[in-house]
Amino acid sequence: MQNLQQLFSMVQALRRSLIAITCFAVLLIVCTSFAADDDWARWRGPNNDGMARGDAPIEWSDTKNIAWRVPIPGRGHSSPIVWGDKIFLTTAVPTDSGAAAQQPAGSPGDGAAPAQRQGRGPGGGAGAGREHKFVVLCLNRQTGKVLWERVAKVATPHEGYHSRYGSFASNTPATDGKHLYAFFGSRGLYKYDLNGNLVWEKQFPPMRMRNQFGEGVAPTLDGDTLYLKFDQEEGSYTLALDKNTGKEIWRVMRDEISSWSQPLVVTHNGRKQVIVSASNKVRSYDAATGKLIWECAGLGSNVIPAPVTAGGIVYVMSGHREPNLLAIRLGREGDLTGTDAIAWTNNRGNAYTASPVLHDNKLYFVTDSGMLSCLDARTGEAYYRQQRLPKPYNFKASPVGASGKLYLATEEGDVVVVKMGEKYEVLAINTLTDQTFIATPAIVGGSIYLRSQEALYCIRQ
Repeated sequence: MQNLQQLFSMVQALRRSLIAITCFAVLLIVCTSFAADDDWARWRGPNNDGMARGDAPIEWSDTKNIAWRVPIPGRGHSSPIVWGDKIFLTTAVPTDSGAAAQQPAGSPGDGAAPAQRQGRGPGGGAGAGREHKFVVLCLNRQTGKVLWERVAKVATPHEGYHSRYGSFASNTPATDGKHLYAFFGSRGLYKYDLNGNLVWEKQFPPMRMRNQFGEGVAPTLDGDTLYLKFDQEEGSYTLALDKNTGKEIWRVMRDEISSWSQPLVVTHNGRKQVIVSASNKVRSYDAATGKLIWECAGLGSNVIPAPVTAGGIVYVMSGHREPNLLAIRLGREGDLTGTDAIAWTNNRGNAYTASPVLHDNKLYFVTDSGMLSCLDARTGEAYYRQQRLPKPYNFKASPVGASGKLYLATEEGDVVVVKMGEKYEVLAINTLTDQTFIATPAIVGGSIYLRSQEALYCIRQ
């Protein structure tokens, strides 16, 4: 009898242990799911396609659904990124220590001597010759309180940016949840822990951009590797760096001029590749070695939209001169120009600046002048094409999507919310007075983090 009682006690203890282990496992799964859903760790969202994992508010105004508003010093068009309870973003703040100190940042004469701007395109060259602090900010996600601020570098940029659309802090940072990677292009790459302690930094030669329109390609972080693109007027190249040490893994020189599209890492048939779109050719490099896998000509000039991918196809786009969209089937090697690897093309209503959103086999993109298109990503057939929005708008921010809604942040201070799907339908127009949106919004955990030229907003119901 005593043995039976001992056996019964052991069974009960084992049962309690199993219950405890099961509860812990469930809790761990719940916490892990929350963490996976509750981040926006890079410029184009969790899956590099412009889509959030959760929902977001549909209506707000100056007096409705604004959880907080925090002024951001200086000028920067990088987008906010979010991890846990922290928001990270970058900016460039004039030190007011030069001859141009009395001129406002971003003005056509922002510190650049007239001789520096001769032969430049309209609006190019602003800010050159003026010393700036290159700043990394960390804010509390719930309150907007600045948790820490770090000056990565103080420097006088060698050339300027587009006076209306550019900045010296247009490269959106990235995080792996343990460290932050803040990229300022010609002003360097800086790795911080999430408490603001500098781990390492790496400097690069100054870039020479077309018409001094400025820099702004976000770093691409994948696993233990950072991929950086330096397409410029001469000497273009792409780098792969070890994120742990900053050491160079590989470098490939590129026969390209200035472009601003972010590299995209794709794994297809077990092979990881880095796809980089540009004017001369779209190229795919082996992610481990930098060896060229395939290339394809066909895009126009000033390539800015980031590639997106789904279903074994990568979509690359240009919207300047000779605009084109290429839907390229993955799995091939060599020169794909003019082959059946091109599933379909489109040269009407392409985005010039804003990157597309890809969701549910639908590709959404908007022109700089505010015409929205939705195409079947499998065939290229249009559900609707070049649909004009309710007002005349201008766009530099990329659209983002959440729970069946597409958010379009305009230069005019409105954010237009459109229903995602085969039919065009405007759900809301939300206005923040006297604001301009160039940075792409981030959507995390039911909140929208929206950066204007002046401030960072948290929109939350």
